[in-house]
Amino acid sequence: MANARAYLSCGIAFSTLAVTLISVPASAQVGGDVLAEPASEITVTARRQNEKLADVPASITVLTSQDLAARGIVTTEQAIASTPGVTIVSNSAQVGDAQINIRGVNGARDAENNVALVVDGILKTNISAVNQYQGAMEQFEVLKGPQGAYYGRGATAGVIVMGTRKPGDSWAASGRTSWATQDSQLAEGSISGPLSENTGIVVFGQYRHTDGFYSNTGTDARTQGKTIDNYRGWGAGARLYSEPTDQLSLDAKFRYNKVKAAALNFTTIFALPDFASALGNPDFFQNVNDHKDFVYQRNVPSIDEQRTIEGSLKAEYAFDGVKLTAWGLFSDIDEIFYADTTAAGLGRFSGQASCIASVADLYGQGVTLQSPLFLGPTPGTSTLGAYSPTTCDGIQITQRDQRDLSGEIRLASDTDGPLQWSLGAYYLHINRHYGTAVNEDDGGDVVVSLYNAPGTRQQTSQLFDDRFKTDVYAGFGSLQYEPTDKLTLSAALRFDREERHVTPLVPNVPDPVTGAPINPGYQVGTLVPKSRTYQQAQPKLTLRYEFTPEVNVYLDYGVGFKAGGFNSQGSAALIQTYFNDLLGSNIGVNDDYGKEVSHALEAGFKASLFGGDVQLSGAVYRNIVDDMQFFEFYTGTFGILRVVSNIDKVRLIGGELGVTWRVAPGFTLDAGGNVLDSKIQANSVRPDTVGNKSPYSADYTLNVGASVEQPINDHLDFTFRADYRLTGPTWFHVVQDQTRRTVFDLFYPGIGTADYSGTRRDAYGILNLRAGLKGETWRLTGFVNNFFKKQYLEEIIPAPEFGGSFVTPGARRTIGLEAGFDF
Repeated sequence: MANARAYLSCGIAFSTLAVTLISVPASAQVGGDVLAEPASEITVTARRQNEKLADVPASITVLTSQDLAARGIVTTEQAIASTPGVTIVSNSAQVGDAQINIRGVNGARDAENNVALVVDGILKTNISAVNQYQGAMEQFEVLKGPQGAYYGRGATAGVIVMGTRKPGDSWAASGRTSWATQDSQLAEGSISGPLSENTGIVVFGQYRHTDGFYSNTGTDARTQGKTIDNYRGWGAGARLYSEPTDQLSLDAKFRYNKVKAAALNFTTIFALPDFASALGNPDFFQNVNDHKDFVYQRNVPSIDEQRTIEGSLKAEYAFDGVKLTAWGLFSDIDEIFYADTTAAGLGRFSGQASCIASVADLYGQGVTLQSPLFLGPTPGTSTLGAYSPTTCDGIQITQRDQRDLSGEIRLASDTDGPLQWSLGAYYLHINRHYGTAVNEDDGGDVVVSLYNAPGTRQQTSQLFDDRFKTDVYAGFGSLQYEPTDKLTLSAALRFDREERHVTPLVPNVPDPVTGAPINPGYQVGTLVPKSRTYQQAQPKLTLRYEFTPEVNVYLDYGVGFKAGGFNSQGSAALIQTYFNDLLGSNIGVNDDYGKEVSHALEAGFKASLFGGDVQLSGAVYRNIVDDMQFFEFYTGTFGILRVVSNIDKVRLIGGELGVTWRVAPGFTLDAGGNVLDSKIQANSVRPDTVGNKSPYSADYTLNVGASVEQPINDHLDFTFRADYRLTGPTWFHVVQDQTRRTVFDLFYPGIGTADYSGTRRDAYGILNLRAGLKGETWRLTGFVNNFFKKQYLEEIIPAPEFGGSFVTPGARRTIGLEAGFDF
């Protein structure tokens, strides 16, 4: 509470400062944004309408086209790194994976989005789209806090709004290409122009490749070399925009993306202090931040393939004082990956002939494993961790195919009067197939199939496989009233109803390895179709008061909502059998997980000083999240299990402050920061974690930057950009500075307790530098990302009852050269 009171006091001080400052006509800026032009000149769509950034009563970070070019931003990850209070874990498990955390509200694998993605006014509902190339990006906005009343589904933590290029009145071309270390290449560009007096087109494309930072040193030729975090992807599309009349506009888009990359970039770090003491090997008890040497010795190729087909049509018709907007979207994203898995660590395949033979072969070759692992002549004399060079791990195959069909119709006032309103309806249908299998590894080429019958090659040992169908219905409306020139009152309300259905696809056959059913649901009964309905009203109330044209304050209250869903049937029984009964773990996982609802209150200010040369913004916020959804990974002799559970109540309190100073023409300094005090107040899944912090939530983030653009002569400029991002300490699990009895204690009684005090990621800072020359139609820029070669961790997934964590290392230093053009 002391921290919370400190944050609140700081926020009140910020607001007091803003309203007492004597300002001159200028503009406002929010949340430490770095803008090339005054906020009064930037148009955003924070409330589903075009309005000046300085007038928006919300915390919003905006990166304009100039900002995106100056920073060399290519991906959503890079844009988020420029946003205080927002972090992302991406591509560690699979290429379509993105877990975004905004002010302590975290995403959860296998659950629905917690951050809405809106591109050119159209809501994307598949989380895999977050990391994809959407076209020639012109603006990137991040709204923080629940935005469901305006944006609907998946906006419980906030919204990412992207704007891409529209065709102009004349033909234009732009693009860039870059070459960098790790054999990295980028090429992207667009051509746009008129097809007729009223119709134009934009054609865009991108190719991106990198070998990655890490190599596989195993003996299998199929996996040797840069096969750990490599990436190759390309995308192309077109946007056709037409205004056949003064009242009607049509906006059609088509996009195709394809990616081939690596998957499951994890290694195991143990947390077993008694093991370390008994065996005299400190590597059995290691702080995750001290693990610097990542050794990969996998024998199964790690390959992730994703394909996207997407099309949309948006229409706007202006009546007298009213505008009608309607759009429809079709999205089809298919993904499948296969890789080594975790089964060797607990001996699931130790009795299989392929496992025995591979251990003997590798031992005979003199292969050694990274400490504390040990390779003996047989599986029983070896200590094998996850993702080993043997066939004893098996093969994990994960498939996620999703087709979405959605549409919205909205009627809104289109006048300059004091009263503004909107009314609309939304529909979404999701058809998703999701499955994960652990198949036996026979040492041959991978059979890419979720199910292989007993007696066939790479027979299936464990399988989760389900078909999900979801129908979403929503109605929404908003009112905005300006009783005076200084006071603005806004209210919005949305009601969502989600009808979710699951159909199991797993056959009732025995696991040829253990003799048990290949799905734990069959151990306690049968697998049956299930249905659940989740619904929630999401109000949003906002007050804005303008003391002067340069200083305004606001107060905002909003409710966020994310629907619940289904874990694999039998998940609760498996946890009860293998952990609660055997270890006394007291884990309350269910086969279903509930909806997440948040109640957020925010107070903030925006101010401009010295003719707009200095822009200030600040906010304090408090958010109570009920049933926050959280992803956990379990592994043991049963195989692997992924579940989503609910943390009953999480309290989040924090503050933000941002400043931009135009020191001189062509020279700008900027800084923005966020501090967060999070606390789990109730958690029936793991009751002893009450008092711990919200997982995946950094204690603070800080962004500091400098931009320089100075003329060398009449036709040539020098450009420079420096960005420093500091990310504070972060826990990734609800189990934090605590101990847990693990499955190892069943085999080695008395020394199998894990200590997870060393699983918090330390604070780390990344410095990126760019410098170059810029002509009237071209630019040439050298860049260094992670200038100081900082070693940090992208993600830590503790598996408390396993005895360790699965850890992904972060990106290392990249040096490159970029060339761009605009005609």
